[in-house]
Amino acid sequence: MSSSPPLTARVGKLAALVVGLCWLAVLFDGLDMFIYGSVLPHMLAEKALGLTPDQAGDLGSYATFGMLVGALTAGTVADRIGRQKLMVACVTLFSLASGLCAMANSVTVFGLGRTLAGIGLGGLLPTAISMVSDYAPRGRAALTIGMLMTAHHAGGILSAYVALWVVEPLGWRAAFWICVAPLLFVPVLARFMPESLSFLLAKGRFDEAGQLARRFDVELPAAPGKKNPTDRWNALANLFRGGEWTQTLLYWVASFGGLLLVYGVATWLPTLMRSEGYELGSALTFVVLFNLGGIVGMLIAGRAADRFGAPRISAIWFALTAAGVFLLSVRMPLGVTFLVVFLTGVFLNSAQTMIYATVSIRSHPENRATAVGWTSGMGRFGAVFGPWLGGQLLAADNGDWGFTAFALAGISSMVFIGIASLRTSRQYLRSDPEKSLSPTG
Repeated sequence: MSSSPPLTARVGKLAALVVGLCWLAVLFDGLDMFIYGSVLPHMLAEKALGLTPDQAGDLGSYATFGMLVGALTAGTVADRIGRQKLMVACVTLFSLASGLCAMANSVTVFGLGRTLAGIGLGGLLPTAISMVSDYAPRGRAALTIGMLMTAHHAGGILSAYVALWVVEPLGWRAAFWICVAPLLFVPVLARFMPESLSFLLAKGRFDEAGQLARRFDVELPAAPGKKNPTDRWNALANLFRGGEWTQTLLYWVASFGGLLLVYGVATWLPTLMRSEGYELGSALTFVVLFNLGGIVGMLIAGRAADRFGAPRISAIWFALTAAGVFLLSVRMPLGVTFLVVFLTGVFLNSAQTMIYATVSIRSHPENRATAVGWTSGMGRFGAVFGPWLGGQLLAADNGDWGFTAFALAGISSMVFIGIASLRTSRQYLRSDPEKSLSPTG
């Protein structure tokens, strides 16, 4: 995989436009993702749709299964039809699916809505990451991706306030109706989001790419060679050619544990904290603090990864995450618990994002969407398992073990990403002694 960014664009209007529009799209992604966990305590308390804890875990897994499908297909579809069109389709899909959840009269219909929403959510994130990577300033790709991912956690914060201010007076359905609002953003995204220059060149749309580059004063990447219909499968096969297969598998397994942890905690944090004796208001405050920590962590991790290497930062962050999650199983003074939740959010969310940053930075432009999509997609198996696991533990009155199980997932990701980091350093040292000092290692 190449560590060179696809463009030598100066920081300017195009970068600001792309990052800004992607940030808003990912904000709505985060709102839709976190809203279920935020309203879940209320739904369980009033037995909405006849919901039980084990069914609640299943519903959380339906959404993440949809995200698995979306993430696995996003790269291939984006490389064929374009990233801009796919982003528009994903936002439209998860917004309409939230409307289906709001109208659901049974667990089955609600589950269908969450599954369809998951497909849109899973497809959007790797596509947005690939898009901003195209226009990130040289040497600042990880930081740019980290800035993008702050939107996901801003959406999580918004979901907590939606649950706090809307659910009590209007009911849980109102929260999902609010998640239909991103449909208003779709025309803006379709009108103003430019297409990836590397995609335009790959499709032979040279005049369009040239006009876009001149309009925003950026340089065009080198035109790729002519593709044949099998190239989209070659993009996946390239992840396993030569010595890349070991690195690919290490990142996939680390992503499995990381997303098990991320989505397990995102789904069950308010409910688990209520099972520890905290009131609903405090439990939702934990969601706010957790996502505030995520925003801070993205900015810190992005800068650190650009300097020291994303795999190394990810390994350290996972170790600190595991410690924080385990501490949440211990009853502490409220102020100390708030601090632990905030710090856990700092490390947990950005640890997983740095896996994506590593894959994105090291991928060839024509292969990037596929590489990021499949790393995210294989990790989504962990995202499916995490919410289900939390529901099974709560249904068996073993809620205390939920935090321990999630902490063990963090330890496993630390080990695998740590091995990947060591292998990366050694491979670079053998192939190019000077390259081993690169900050993107």
